[in-house]
Amino acid sequence: MATRDTPPPRTGTSEAETLRGFLDYLRTSVAAKVDGAPEPEVRTAAVRSGTNLLGLLNHLTYVERAIFLGEHVADWQATFSAATTDSVAEVVARYRTAVESANAVLDGCTDLAAPVPRPGSGSRPGKPAPSVRWALAHMIEETGRHAGHADILRELIDGSTGR
Repeated sequence: MATRDTPPPRTGTSEAETLRGFLDYLRTSVAAKVDGAPEPEVRTAAVRSGTNLLGLLNHLTYVERAIFLGEHVADWQATFSAATTDSVAEVVARYRTAVESANAVLDGCTDLAAPVPRPGSGSRPGKPAPSVRWALAHMIEETGRHAGHADILRELIDGSTGR
């Protein structure tokens, strides 16, 4: 089933508005691909690598929290699987909460060259925070790459297409 395709955003004129506009566009797109996907197909690997739709969004949740909140991830490969007890709605909600928390940090950033502030326990001694510019560019790349994977996986599940 094809859905209406959403064109890329028309953002503000500043570099920060442009980067954040595209990141939020991709975040919304990837969450929409997972939201409402049927069980058990949403967890079923459709490719040899074992990648599944729910696992992609679970992984992106961890990436958001690591990049913008400074949370440590010991095993990145493990982030590609959601817990069997997690519903689709719970994984989507957790992702949206991570995005909201990341955006709250970004809302206080006025200098793209400054390091991403590490709120609360997000401080990691010996591991300096990346610049805000790098963090935004990386998250656009990471989210865009996985949004493309999600497009294909969702189409294989139930024929849904579109951003």
